[in-house]
Amino acid sequence: MRKLLLTVAISLSSLSVLSPARAETIHFTTEEYPPFNYRDGKTPVGATVEQVQKVMTDIGVDYTIDIMPWARAYNQALTEPLTCVFATAHNDERDKLFKWVQPLLIDRNILIKHSGSTVTAATIDEAKTYLVGTWRQDYTESVLRRNNFPRIDVGSDFRATLKKLMSDRVDLMPISEFYFDKLKKDGNAVEKVTILSQQPMGIACQKDFPDDLQSRMQTALDALIADGTQTRIFLKYGLRLGE
Repeated sequence: MRKLLLTVAISLSSLSVLSPARAETIHFTTEEYPPFNYRDGKTPVGATVEQVQKVMTDIGVDYTIDIMPWARAYNQALTEPLTCVFATAHNDERDKLFKWVQPLLIDRNILIKHSGSTVTAATIDEAKTYLVGTWRQDYTESVLRRNNFPRIDVGSDFRATLKKLMSDRVDLMPISEFYFDKLKKDGNAVEKVTILSQQPMGIACQKDFPDDLQSRMQTALDALIADGTQTRIFLKYGLRLGE
C-alpha cells in the first residue's frame, strides 16, 4: 500500500508539472499622458486607466499598472510575456507586433503650434516645411516618417517635446485632439494647425499573450462600451467624445 501511495503521489506531481494551474498576473505599462493615464501621488489614474481596471476586475484576473517613459513601456510589451501597453495607436506598422484589445478610444491626432508663432500650414504637405517634434517610439514618429516629413526632432518623452514647442525649439508637434482640448482648457498657449491622422487606441499585448485572456478582456471592454461606462469615464475627465 505504501508503495502504491508513493507511486500515485509521484504521478500527481508529474501531472502538476506538465499541466500547471493558471494564476497569471497581467502587467500593464503606460506613460504619463493626462487625462488618459497619469499618477495621482503614486496611484495610476485616468480615463484609460479606469477602463483597464474595470476590464480586469470584471474578468477576475490579477494585474499591475506601471507608469514609465513611453519607449520603455512599449518595449516591455514587445518583449515580456503577459505584458500589455496602453493606450497604443493601432496602425499598420504595429498590427502584427501585438495582440489587441480595443478601442479604449478613437482618437484624431493633430499638429499644433505655440500660439503667436508664424507657422501656417493648412495641409500636411505645407506642414512638412517645418521642424516637427515627437517622442521616442511614439506611433506619431512612424506617421511622420511615412508621410515623408524631412525634419523630425525626436525627444525622450511627451513632456520634453511639449516643452520644446512652448519654447519655440520645434515648430509643430503631433498630439491627441482630446489632449489638445485639455491643454486649451488649462490655459496653455497652443493652436491647432492641421489633422495628421485618425486611429483606434487600444491595449497592445505581447504577441504570445494567451488567446483566451485576450478574448475575455475584449468581451469585457465591449460590454463597458455598450452599457455606457466608457462614455461616463470620459465625461468624468472632461473629455468630449469624437464622432
